[in-house]
Amino acid sequence: MFKKIMKGGHKKPSKSESNDPSSYGLGGSNVVVSHASRGGGALVTSPMTATPPPPITSVSPLPLFRDVPVSERQALFLRKLQNCCFHFDFADASKNIAREKEIKRQTLLELVDFVQSGSSKIISESCQEEMIKMVSLNLFRCLPPASHENTGQEPADPEEEEPYLEPSWPHLQLVYELLLRYVVSTDTDTKVAKRYIDHSFVLKLLDLFDSEDPREREYLKTILHRIYGKFMVHRPFIRKAINNIFYRFIYETERHSGIGELLEILGSIINGFALPMKEEHKLFLVRVLIPLHKPKPIGIYHQQLSYCIVQFVEKDYKLADTVIRGLLKYWPVTNCTKENLFLGELEEVLEATQPVEFQRCMVPLFQQIARCLNSSHFQVAERALFLWNNEHIVGLIAQSRSVILPIIYPALEKNIQSHWNQAVHGLTANIKKMFMEMDHELFEDCRRQYEEKQAKSKEVEEQRQFTWKRLAEAAAERDGVGGGEDYMITS
Repeated sequence: MFKKIMKGGHKKPSKSESNDPSSYGLGGSNVVVSHASRGGGALVTSPMTATPPPPITSVSPLPLFRDVPVSERQALFLRKLQNCCFHFDFADASKNIAREKEIKRQTLLELVDFVQSGSSKIISESCQEEMIKMVSLNLFRCLPPASHENTGQEPADPEEEEPYLEPSWPHLQLVYELLLRYVVSTDTDTKVAKRYIDHSFVLKLLDLFDSEDPREREYLKTILHRIYGKFMVHRPFIRKAINNIFYRFIYETERHSGIGELLEILGSIINGFALPMKEEHKLFLVRVLIPLHKPKPIGIYHQQLSYCIVQFVEKDYKLADTVIRGLLKYWPVTNCTKENLFLGELEEVLEATQPVEFQRCMVPLFQQIARCLNSSHFQVAERALFLWNNEHIVGLIAQSRSVILPIIYPALEKNIQSHWNQAVHGLTANIKKMFMEMDHELFEDCRRQYEEKQAKSKEVEEQRQFTWKRLAEAAAERDGVGGGEDYMITS
């Protein structure tokens, strides 16, 4: 799943930035995007320099790179960047605007080809700075609010909402492609590039992960993963910034469009963690990944979350107890769909669990599994019974059968006696047979204890009913009223 991040593909900035247009580079092509201090040097050192042209008020065609001498290409590169700084209203369908939009699109295509072809070797540091400014002006913008934010209505289920597709995507896609090609290019000097792709730039990229447009989130995922891989100096900052997005999602909003994409990036990062695992990474598991099981829209990102969780257990088997107890802490009570997701994830975790860690948490674990076995929702009961189809899990259960069977035997008997679904009946009978063949003596002990407990419960119930009957009769005699049966309380 994470051998490579899929090819790439917009939404809300943080509240602190949404009120500050300058933080997104809005307001015209002459806005300067704040970056870290810069020194000398170029992508690949070049004696040529170029002065940025003045701001433009419209887009006009420019010659192709191949049609000008090499000595003039940097100046042409800057002019093309200026052309691409011009913003268009995609709601305007007039012919003149359509023509200029196409000019900008073709210009962006040329820039992408120029960087991708290796011609970027001649790009000076000042040209790189202007290119990142152009990228910032196009990408960093206020994202449209969700439908419920406009209407004041209760938010709908995110899984059922139609995603908002960015109308300016024909241009945005090429800007993202240009940024991606710049980041992955072997000609890009990270010492120079990190002056422009700095913490501020990364934070604004992360804000865009809340875009409803899945195409944009796909590009963002690829680009951020490449930045994480290439700019080692940014790695701790990126992890911390992603954590902050998760914290806000878990404890404040429970709404964010890009949780799945961010978890995909983290799945690849976790896969590369060195052993022994740092305490920082274990805290991330406990404080972020496990609590991510709490929000209602978990179905949107559960596959990616489950992958991250299992990666931790496979990296360090001692974390299995922590993970399983974390799942039990957030186990859903009334949401059967969510419960099925938890059971599926639990199976994957148990597959990577060693016997010692399993024995630490098996009592609360199988108490919960017993409740799932008796669920009136047949899919939950069936999914819990399917755990016994996994050979590794059956092996773990067999080693600790003297503890586990007494916990789940009453649930198995209850299914046989009263569950409404025939498939659940059949699976339960198979599991009883499996335990009987595994340890006949233990099975008979559990059966005997269950029957004794049932007989005792029946006796207690009969005594309770008899006591209530006597009380009702005594009350009737005292009041001189017949029909003491009116006072009877039935179970």
